[in-house]
Amino acid sequence: MPPFLDPQVLIQAAGLAGILAIVFSESGLFFGFFLPGDSLLFTAGLFASQGHLNIFALTLGCVIAAIAGDSVGYMFGRRVGPVLFSREDSFFFHKRHIDQAGAFYAKYGAKTIVLARFVPIVRTFAPIVAGVGKMEYKTFIAYNVIGGTLWAGLMTVAGFSVGSLVPNAQKYLHLIVIGIIALSLVPIIFEWFRAKGHRAEPEL
Repeated sequence: MPPFLDPQVLIQAAGLAGILAIVFSESGLFFGFFLPGDSLLFTAGLFASQGHLNIFALTLGCVIAAIAGDSVGYMFGRRVGPVLFSREDSFFFHKRHIDQAGAFYAKYGAKTIVLARFVPIVRTFAPIVAGVGKMEYKTFIAYNVIGGTLWAGLMTVAGFSVGSLVPNAQKYLHLIVIGIIALSLVPIIFEWFRAKGHRAEPEL
């Protein structure tokens, strides 16, 4: 993992304000898809268990940042989203990410806003796709609040719990982060194999 994406390095360098900025960016700004959301939240919770951060301020701040980020993503998609489908790929933008989020949205509907929180890349583009599809805002914000609270709350509290219960948990931090990243990739790998299987089915 590049040093600038290492959750431990990010937390030590940027502190609580930096954590909130990253959570906000990954939640709804299309160029934030590469940021380490899950592992960052978990690591921040673990740091809080060691007294480096206040767990209440961390959890509440991350919930608010996650909800605000998704709301910005929704408004961006609603106002300029259609233009995205005609854009060329660049370092920060790949149309396949929009397609992935669109497929997720087509399958799960409004629940995508909650479920996508736990799927890297999809969580960044799901609110944008909801805006493009002109999901009713009161529906969006309800699922947004639920999803943001569950994701940020569960991840930070899980990290705090592990740090509190496991002696010297920080010594195993890199292994824990690798495990979180591996688990977060499972839904993407599953969907990829499922889609590949559908394409391979012969037409009758």
